[in-house]
Amino acid sequence: MSKHTVLFELGCEELPPKSLKTLRDALQAETEKGLKDAGLAFDSIEAYAAPRRLALKIINVDGAQADTQKRFDGPAVQAAYDPEGKPTKALEGFMRGQGITADQVSTFQAGKVEKVCYLKDVKGQSLDVLLPQILQTALDNLPIAKRMRSAASRTEFVRPVKWVVLLKDNDVVDATIQDHKASNVTYGHRFHAPEAITLANADAYLDALRTAKVVANFEERQAIIDQQVKALADEVNAIAIVPSDLRDEVTALVEWPVALRASFEERFLAVPQEALITTMQDNQKYFCLVNSDNKLQPYFITVSNIESKDPTQIIEGNEKVVRPRLSDAEFFFLQDQKQPLASRKEKLANMVFQAQLGTLWNKSERIAKLAVALSAITGANPADAEKAALLAKCDLTSELVGEFPELQGIAGTYYARIEGENDEVAEALGEQYLPKFAGDVLPKTKTGTTIALADRLDTLTGIFGIGQAPTGSKDPFALRRSAIGILRLVTENNLDVSIEELIKLALAAYGDVLKDHDKTLADAVAFLEGRYRAKYEDQGVAVDVIQAVQALSPKSPLDFDKRVTAVNHFRSLPEAAALAAANKRVANILAKEAAPTGEIVESKLVEDAEKTLYAEIQNVLPVVQPLLAAKDYTEALSKLAALRAPIDAFFEGVMVMAEDAELKANRLRLLAQLRDLFTSVADISVLQH
Repeated sequence: MSKHTVLFELGCEELPPKSLKTLRDALQAETEKGLKDAGLAFDSIEAYAAPRRLALKIINVDGAQADTQKRFDGPAVQAAYDPEGKPTKALEGFMRGQGITADQVSTFQAGKVEKVCYLKDVKGQSLDVLLPQILQTALDNLPIAKRMRSAASRTEFVRPVKWVVLLKDNDVVDATIQDHKASNVTYGHRFHAPEAITLANADAYLDALRTAKVVANFEERQAIIDQQVKALADEVNAIAIVPSDLRDEVTALVEWPVALRASFEERFLAVPQEALITTMQDNQKYFCLVNSDNKLQPYFITVSNIESKDPTQIIEGNEKVVRPRLSDAEFFFLQDQKQPLASRKEKLANMVFQAQLGTLWNKSERIAKLAVALSAITGANPADAEKAALLAKCDLTSELVGEFPELQGIAGTYYARIEGENDEVAEALGEQYLPKFAGDVLPKTKTGTTIALADRLDTLTGIFGIGQAPTGSKDPFALRRSAIGILRLVTENNLDVSIEELIKLALAAYGDVLKDHDKTLADAVAFLEGRYRAKYEDQGVAVDVIQAVQALSPKSPLDFDKRVTAVNHFRSLPEAAALAAANKRVANILAKEAAPTGEIVESKLVEDAEKTLYAEIQNVLPVVQPLLAAKDYTEALSKLAALRAPIDAFFEGVMVMAEDAELKANRLRLLAQLRDLFTSVADISVLQH
């Protein structure tokens, strides 16, 4: 079978930069699927994408499908021939329908019946015939939300199509794709090399375009940008901020990347740098530069699509464009400072938080009350916590946050500092929103931790209090994420408090705004406890470890966390599997036969194995009990692992369900003592091995 290299290129008007990579990957995946469905083998496909083109190079693809045989079934042999062996009417009808003669008839076994059939040789179709349809179908299946139709063309695409290249080795494949006749002619860079380029063969593509100032390979273009940006940042001892989405978007905007460094006036550095960075990244697609302390420097890098003879003109042009953007941010920042944060409470009193739960100012007052109560648990200064809580939402009414919503809290921190608030209060305003997502950092200050907890607890308790708990699809207040935030704030700050206490404090701040405190408490506690599984699964903890701890329903998140850590460690010990199995066995026995009350009678221990187990338990008790009291569960379980051998020996050598009632009662007491020891940490009988 002959093998070929195929090149397909779709030339378009500038493709949408945010989806260029997606379009390229989808075109590759759909074409691979089409080739496989057609039974055409190939070694690999290289996919290229630049602003004005999507292209594929298919390497070592079959020149045609393999020849096959197709079977057409006829009547049963019995019905096909008369007693003399001549064809019946049924067989004649079948031969007429297939256009064949008697010597072309075969037979085959269909279950118990033998039937006549016609085995027709089907010649595999050639690559040239199959390819245009495969590619057109792939284009039709691309994930495009809004398709365009250009001029007289009937076919639609994300942007108007200008040319199509389809080559098999050195030859043009006769095809019409997207209403364009395929050729071997492509076009270079829109400004540097707009003239037509004739490709000698499929392999000439990348080099021919590079000569015409187009780097068609997305990854190669990206590497060039990375390299240029780093070199320009190094020259001024800075580090470029390169978010991956922006990096992809910039790569998708240029065919021939030329990075240039420009600057802006230092006076703008007085404005919160988050606002400047946001406007430069989102509106201008610039890479900002910071120093090693993450402080913004008065430079930015722009990636041009032109190798200019006079790059200073491009640099100055960009500097001119960015200045009004930075001036706007500066204006909002200065305007806001005319009004102290605390005076913004009137505006908060007019902003609804939730219809039944009142305004944002009502919420601020509740958070302040709750923050003071939580200070005893978090170790924050209650006066700082109260002050920070009352200022926490004030920046939501500022001009800066109005223009840059992602600056909520951050703007507050800047304004609080300018107004001379202490570090704890100022930092807490930005930290109240942490963690923003799974795995995000937590507040560093105690006041920040207190406000972050108070804000989430207030929302959670309030929404449950008005009966609007999240459903499968609806969670408008992001309570699931918020709940994991609460659990993390408690465990990672080592706060020894039960979930119930936290919700009770939140309910106290609500007072009679919420009617049914008991139901709210029960519902909110159950919801928070239900989030343990999601929290620990995110951290890669096995489900059975979480269930082993959940079986005990620990009241405090910190205690829960220590137990999970202990069971996770225990699971890796060589004794774990045998002890989990033994615990399961003990649990099953005690489920059928409850252990009688009273002490274990030592004189009633007759077998060696039960004497040894009893002695070992008595040895381990004084070691383990202080560990349990100190909540050092990991060490406690590791010590209990030493019981593996005596437990195994006990089950091998002792009949628990003895005829003698007293022996049986004594043995059940011994097992109950053993079970209590292990379940003082977790129910390890749940572990799967």
